[in-house]
Amino acid sequence: MFMGEYNHTIDAKGRLIVPSKFREVLGDEFVVTKGMDGCLFVFDEPEWKNFEEKLRGLPMIDKEARQFTRFFLAGAASVEVDKQGRILLPAVLRDFAGITKDAVLVGVGNRVEIWSKDRWEGTVTYQDMEEISRHMIELGIGI
Repeated sequence: MFMGEYNHTIDAKGRLIVPSKFREVLGDEFVVTKGMDGCLFVFDEPEWKNFEEKLRGLPMIDKEARQFTRFFLAGAASVEVDKQGRILLPAVLRDFAGITKDAVLVGVGNRVEIWSKDRWEGTVTYQDMEEISRHMIELGIGI
């Protein structure tokens, strides 16, 4: 399970250090793709294969299913960790997430999210947690 928040910078070549706690679970090769809310999603191989299976099960005659599948697969990239613990984030993914220099890596259970620092600070405010908590109770999760 991934958890925690880490701040790092992207170097001039588009490389990003992946925290060692995340690398322990992700391994030396994993998948980065477009994510929801303007961030990137990072999956280890087993989780990615599970997600791919679900995408394959969507009906091709459904327009939204095709768009959903394209969104995640078209920009997906298999990345390898170098000896310094860095990955090369493809330019198309950096552009999508608005990552130019400062990045935030966040563990959220079955995946890691990579955010531009500005987007992370502007999007994730936790100010409406009471309302969100009420919605989570409706989904069967209560504290």
